[in-house]
Amino acid sequence: MVVMDAQNPLLGETTCGTLLQKLQEIWDEVGESDEERDKMLLQIEQECLDVYKRKVEQAAKSRAELLVTLSDAKLELSTLVSALGDKSFLGVDTVKASGTIKEQLAAIAPALEQLWKQKEERVKEFSDVQSQIQKICGEITGSANEQAGAPAVDESDLSLKKLNEYQVKLQELQKEKSDRLHKVLEFVGTVHDLCAVLGMDFFSTITEVHPSLDDKTCVQSKSISNDTLLRLAETVSALHEDKKQRIHKLQELATKLTDLWNLMDTPEEERRLFDHVTCNISASVDEVAVPGALALDLIEQAEVEVERLDQLKSSRMKELAFKRQVELEEIFAHAHIEIDPEAAREKIMALIDTGNVEPAELLADMDNQITKAKEEALSRKEILDRVEKWMSACEEESWLDDYNRDDNRYNASRGAHLNLKRAEKARILVNKIPGRTI
Repeated sequence: MVVMDAQNPLLGETTCGTLLQKLQEIWDEVGESDEERDKMLLQIEQECLDVYKRKVEQAAKSRAELLVTLSDAKLELSTLVSALGDKSFLGVDTVKASGTIKEQLAAIAPALEQLWKQKEERVKEFSDVQSQIQKICGEITGSANEQAGAPAVDESDLSLKKLNEYQVKLQELQKEKSDRLHKVLEFVGTVHDLCAVLGMDFFSTITEVHPSLDDKTCVQSKSISNDTLLRLAETVSALHEDKKQRIHKLQELATKLTDLWNLMDTPEEERRLFDHVTCNISASVDEVAVPGALALDLIEQAEVEVERLDQLKSSRMKELAFKRQVELEEIFAHAHIEIDPEAAREKIMALIDTGNVEPAELLADMDNQITKAKEEALSRKEILDRVEKWMSACEEESWLDDYNRDDNRYNASRGAHLNLKRAEKARILVNKIPGRTI
């Protein structure tokens, strides 16, 4: 009821003036002294000042907080613009420097939101590029399988220029990866070809270098590390060296086989069994490319055959030497040259048994003797032909003498006409003998 009375009927609300008027009325009615009234008014005034002071302090604090927020927003805006390198936001600070603090904050908020969104996208782009770079670097160093977290993105520089630098680096690494992969595949192909020629297991050889090099593994999953390339190069070098040694060994065996075959007059059908060995007798390292051409079992077969022929050589040499000796004796006999065949045979036996002469040298020496004997026989041929004719004429002369003494030579017996013809030819032949007539 008292409060309602204190209301200003014109304003329809309670004010400090109406309340003070009401308070004066109450004091008048109570009879408060002026001293007490002044004391109470001073107290009321002080309480009002305290309220205003608190409100001013609160307002000042709020303004300070808004100013800090505005300053932080401007700093954040500047930092984002600097980090992103986006020149289009450089004028925000000056354009919105006027107006109330809240107006300035309201103006900066959309720009900040847009820059934060742009920063998130840019950070993702940086992270993606740096992750790819980290992955390829890991593949090159051989640490791709090690647990490595996502690369740390330097958020102080998210400019397109910096992103482009990373992208250029990524392209260089991708090219290096492609070149390395090509080199790895080239090495793998070389190892495959060498293993095929050497008769070796390609799978175990290549997976010993790195398990990912198996043919069944995806091309992009093959190891391209420095260690893998080094080990591949070492493997290829070792296989090349092995190939050289095997070719040298095989060619030595092929030469021995050929010499033994020639020495022992081995038939062609037996030689053809080792065509796969002798076909490479003069081939270079690069020319031998047939799968299995240098397999160990093939070389072992050739070694066994050489050993067998070496063991057979001694007995076979006697047979060949005696065969040549027979040929030599026949030539001497036809040339009417006297030799001691028994002594010659004993000498051959002694040379072969003692091993004082190489079988090839012995046969070559005997071939040389045969050649000389043929030359000697040829030089005597004319004389021997005359002697043979003279001896034949003498035989006919003796037969003719016997024929002339035969009283029944003119009887019509069987074959008489043949004897008659022979007698006529004999008279002609005997008349040609010097110093004789019939």
